[in-house]
Amino acid sequence: MVRSLNDIRLRDKMLLVFVLAVFIPVVLTNVIFYQITTNNVKNQKLSDINRALDQIRNNILDQIDASVGISSVLYNDAVLMEYLDKEYDSPADYVDNYHTYILHVLEKYSPVYQVIQSVTLYSDNPTLLFGGRVLQITDEVRKQAWYRKLTENASTLPIIEWNHPDFPGLTPNAISVIRSMNDPGGFNQTEKFLKIDLHPEKIADSLRNVTLEGQVYLIEGDRILLSTDPDRASAEPVPFVAPSRSNGSIVLEKDFGNVSYLKGWKIVGEFDERKVLEEVRKSREFVIYMAIPNIVVPTIIIIWFTRSLNNRIIRILKHMKRVKNHSFEPINDKPSADEIGQLTGEFNRMTLQIKSLIQDVYLADIQKKELQLSRNQSQLHALQSQINPHFLFNSLETIRMRSLMKQETETAKMIHNMAKIFRKSLTWGKDWITVKDELDLVECFLEIQKYRFGDKLNYEIRADDEVLKAMIPKMSLQPLVENASIHGIEPLKESGKIIVEIRKVPGGIVYIVQDNGVGIPAEKLEQLLRALDNEEEAYDRVGIRNVFLRLKGYYGDRVDYRVQSTEGEGTEIVIFVEDEPAEDESA
Repeated sequence: MVRSLNDIRLRDKMLLVFVLAVFIPVVLTNVIFYQITTNNVKNQKLSDINRALDQIRNNILDQIDASVGISSVLYNDAVLMEYLDKEYDSPADYVDNYHTYILHVLEKYSPVYQVIQSVTLYSDNPTLLFGGRVLQITDEVRKQAWYRKLTENASTLPIIEWNHPDFPGLTPNAISVIRSMNDPGGFNQTEKFLKIDLHPEKIADSLRNVTLEGQVYLIEGDRILLSTDPDRASAEPVPFVAPSRSNGSIVLEKDFGNVSYLKGWKIVGEFDERKVLEEVRKSREFVIYMAIPNIVVPTIIIIWFTRSLNNRIIRILKHMKRVKNHSFEPINDKPSADEIGQLTGEFNRMTLQIKSLIQDVYLADIQKKELQLSRNQSQLHALQSQINPHFLFNSLETIRMRSLMKQETETAKMIHNMAKIFRKSLTWGKDWITVKDELDLVECFLEIQKYRFGDKLNYEIRADDEVLKAMIPKMSLQPLVENASIHGIEPLKESGKIIVEIRKVPGGIVYIVQDNGVGIPAEKLEQLLRALDNEEEAYDRVGIRNVFLRLKGYYGDRVDYRVQSTEGEGTEIVIFVEDEPAEDESA
């Protein structure tokens, strides 16, 4: 084993030490840390979803319980029961009681409980004038399934029913609390029951939760009554089919416990597993970011030590090999106290002694000529590596002309725009150009971007005629337009637009670069504004910052700027340059 290690080069030994002692332990540690972190994040996310579904279930239960409580109050209202069972001698008597008491009792709950849409009484008392809040129990009513369920129910507990849209007198798609108003142990002169309609939009609003990134359903048995999914929203209850886990969906259910009148009802949440585990992916990036310094820092340290050992040993070995070719140059290295430094010093003393013994004018002359020849070849290589900008422009123009000859006008136009951008950006002889030249550069850039993105990018350039000859520092607007294109329009899924506008206003000129892209988040916008106010603060979008710093350097206090951005709506950058004050003629 010792002999095999002695046969391995020193650099390979250091690499082996790095892999076994640094890389593998760091990777294993981060993999274990990632597994623990992702499991914790996943469990926390599922716990948040369960709490949100519990809140939705409790909100709906509170709304239905409030309606059930109102039905109990009306059930125990003896005066109301007396009015409904009474045989009226004339319609006027009933109308008087209806307006003085019945209507007042039935309508007083809707303003207090917004979820209650209407309260209606059904009766078969022939002396009543049916209409308004009191309706007649007809044969069509008795044919309904919920009516049979109500009459077969021996107790006085209410039933909860989803209203069929074709049945007259019921609010379509609403959930109703229906309760018999007959006393099971008493003598009922008439048959009567109570129906409280819940507002379907209020119930649907309870299903919506801003913290849930998925679909929520209110289900009775195996059919969907209400849903946040527009594809499953229907006037008729549709059957609910739970998606399989292979489709990348997570399904959670919450029933209503021991509430008798909501037996078989439940809240079902269906969520995209990729969105639920989005935080897990973020934790993966965090683990990667943590692993990078754990690998990079030891790597830098090992490289540092390796250079201290391996490079100096290789340098000594190379100089020793040169000795057989009559090269006795000493090793130009800083003196060091370690073993390699001592070996270097001894080698230098040995070569100097040998060189002093065989010093020869001929050899010295040959070495001088070889050195001169090597220097000349280096200069020639340096000259050959330079590219003449004119050669670049002429080549682009040749390609453009060949494209025109082949009727590839669009390609020729893009090459022409690219050549103009190269020519303007490489010509730094003058820092000030006209507004017209700057807009020409901006238009060339936007044409190239539109060639890339097609109909996804639209732009508009507007400028007053009187500002076209005004002077402006070179490359003042192009970086702002480039930033709007890359950071504003490119991330959009739909098409976007960039507007460049220059206007002459009293006292100066206004430069506006506007886009309707993704915008800047509020936190990053605040960071950008701080970076613009503080020249020493760093910021990742250096293009915007450099433009304002250059304008500040050229115009001083005569320039002002404003950056406005709303995430999801776009960004607007406004630069105002004050006219240069006229010289005092009396001075």
